[in-house]
Amino acid sequence: MPFDERRYLQEVLDPAREAGSPPEDLRLRYQLRQDMSPAEVAETVRQVRQCWRRQRQLLKFRKLVDRLESDHAGYAPIFEAAANGDTGPLIAALRQAGERDRRRVTDLRRRLDDAAGRLRLLAPDVVAGIARSAGVERREADVLAGQLGIEIREPDQLPDIPPYPGYARAREALDTLRKRHLAEFVLGESQFRIFAPTGDLGERIREVEADWQRRTRGSWTISADTVLAALRGVDDPGALLRYDLVARVRERVREHPGDETLVRFAVEDLGLDPGEARRLVFAVRQEGGGPSGPRARLRELVDAGEIQAAADLAATLPEGTELGNEIAARLAAAVKLRDQALTATDPDEAWILLADALRRVPDLPGAAGLLARLAPHPARDVRAEPHDDTVTITWQPSPSRAGEITYEIRRDGVPLRAGPVAGRFVDETPPVNVPLRYAVAARRGEATAAPASAAVVVVRPEPRDLRVTAGDGVVTGRWTTPREAVGVVVLRDGQPVTVDGSAFRDRAVRNGTGHHYHVYAVYPTPDGAGASTPGLHRTVTPHARPEPVPELSITPAPQGMLLLTCAEPASGVLEFRLLKGAPPWPYGTTLALAEIEGTGRALATTPVAEGHLIKPETGVVLALTIAGDLVTVGAYREHVNLTAPASVTAERRGGTVLVGLDWPPEVPEVEVGWAAERLLVSAAAYRAQGGIRLDAPEDKAITIEVVPSALLRGERARGPAVRVELPAAVPVRYDLIAEGPPWKRTLTVEVSADRPARVPRLVLVLKPGLVQPLTAADGRVLGEWTDLTTPARLTLPAPRQAKPYWLRCFAEGDVALLDPPVRRMKMG
Repeated sequence: MPFDERRYLQEVLDPAREAGSPPEDLRLRYQLRQDMSPAEVAETVRQVRQCWRRQRQLLKFRKLVDRLESDHAGYAPIFEAAANGDTGPLIAALRQAGERDRRRVTDLRRRLDDAAGRLRLLAPDVVAGIARSAGVERREADVLAGQLGIEIREPDQLPDIPPYPGYARAREALDTLRKRHLAEFVLGESQFRIFAPTGDLGERIREVEADWQRRTRGSWTISADTVLAALRGVDDPGALLRYDLVARVRERVREHPGDETLVRFAVEDLGLDPGEARRLVFAVRQEGGGPSGPRARLRELVDAGEIQAAADLAATLPEGTELGNEIAARLAAAVKLRDQALTATDPDEAWILLADALRRVPDLPGAAGLLARLAPHPARDVRAEPHDDTVTITWQPSPSRAGEITYEIRRDGVPLRAGPVAGRFVDETPPVNVPLRYAVAARRGEATAAPASAAVVVVRPEPRDLRVTAGDGVVTGRWTTPREAVGVVVLRDGQPVTVDGSAFRDRAVRNGTGHHYHVYAVYPTPDGAGASTPGLHRTVTPHARPEPVPELSITPAPQGMLLLTCAEPASGVLEFRLLKGAPPWPYGTTLALAEIEGTGRALATTPVAEGHLIKPETGVVLALTIAGDLVTVGAYREHVNLTAPASVTAERRGGTVLVGLDWPPEVPEVEVGWAAERLLVSAAAYRAQGGIRLDAPEDKAITIEVVPSALLRGERARGPAVRVELPAAVPVRYDLIAEGPPWKRTLTVEVSADRPARVPRLVLVLKPGLVQPLTAADGRVLGEWTDLTTPARLTLPAPRQAKPYWLRCFAEGDVALLDPPVRRMKMG
């Protein structure tokens, strides 16, 4: 389909100009169709842009076309790719544009719904403004408002002033009569239609008047006469009734209630029809909650702080009002304060008077300009102190307490900074080796006090990055010479040292003796004598080259510590550092102390007679010998921190011992030793077998040792050992025999052993059911014997218990109690 420019104007450009922004949908903006080929897309886009250029000549489309062309700069690569056959970016851009268009409609829906509130009414200009700011056509906004149940209408015109001058007296009379409003006085319970023709109320008013004339005279009838006089004194009584209702709603609006509360007030308290109540609240809301006209404008000016303008407007009104009197009083008081400020001798006092006048009358002629020109008292005690290559300026603040005081810092008359700094400022870039004059000027508004000056200072930086290092019979120094300095002087203990450029190497020193170095810069002066800086001071002590530690060993120590053992060097101090791997320097290398600071971590050690105690950690322990600023690399030893296992238990199971433990973290294996046997167990094997099983005779006491272990570079590393003592166990057998006639059966427990044994306690337990007891607490105790010696024969009455049930004995002490056959223990 060929490009139709007239249809494009009607469907795209005209609606976009009305909405204030072009459509987000690229299909509509560029007249694209789903079935277009890449060539057709490129040709259509070209024709659309030509249409833009032609329409841009019209003033009404100029801003819109500029916006379209600006957006097109971002879409140009997409259309170029589509013309070359790659439509993927165009499809993605269409999808994103559609999503933005949907978000725009969603935003419009939300804003319309929020603006309509509970009244569900909106003025046409409000709808048009929301649509324009959302970038949507007005027609679309109208349709969406209809879907949301929002009625678009112009607010009804409400009366501005009462049609009867004595309306206030009539209101007081209605209050005396306990009537809600005039409509109730005239119509009773009948509903008054405020926005519909009321017909002729004259007949109804005459009936009400006749009714009141028949009543006995009194205060009530006097109030009724006042109301009736008001109704007779207007040409249209309906207009007075309407104004009375509107005035009561306006009064309620001043309390800032919600729309729902206002509608309920109009329906329940004033008796209006719900539909008319909604229209009335909407109309009152649109007029700002009160009548329009000169008096409303007067109130607007006062609320906006334009008191002078309000006074000019009040002077044009035919009669004075309470608000007009208030405006005149405020203006008079402000003028009086301004006149007092003009004669005041203290600028702070004048500033306070003018500020008070402007609070009363913000637009008081001449007051704001006069206030801005009232300078504060000047700052005091200004001082400038050079610190190397910066200057710190300090001062006592201005004694003025009126208004916001700021300070302007000046260097040789040129402002450096203006702002509310609190008595201190640092000049980071002062000129070097020239006299500098600093001043501080206090400011208040546009007025600046006389600047307070500090004494002249000269900035002469010291040598930068000074490093003085002591070695074996030599001290070296390096620095950066300031650009403006003519040189740097070095003194050692008051004696000059030869300087080579920005360094020195001093061999006239003695090891073990502290030497004081004074380094200062020299700057040129007009008299040629030169000026010296105070200088930098360093004290260093040269030392002989530290000797390396030849051997280092690490062994376990009591209380979970490690003992480091090595030969103490003849001179210097030992330090141990923990590294993650082997040290980067060979054994015996001597370095500057600063070079090794960032390598590893220094270990906290406790010296003891045997060596040095440290907390166990995994890593490489390196021994260093430090003397002054030199350090020599010594021996090192790698250590793996193997945690000892916890909760180690051993339990005999006949000729087998079951060992259990809490496997320590990061320990791959443990070594288990007992008697003359050794066994290496991995963590996986321990978990698979549910423990460690050892073969050991029951009649021999054994000591079981569990040691954490790991293979480190082909060598076996071991941690602290945990030992468990397991005493010998004597096998003791028992048998259960039921004897005697059925009416007098007995149960005999025969206890025997291969050699005499002592059983501290023996318990016979009965457990009903099919599951045998596993401990003495699993059933009912039938018999209990203590301090038995084998062999023994124990007799007790047979239990009266329904079958099936189990009988089983349990023993305490260093004995292994062996159960009889199951047929002897299980009954039934």
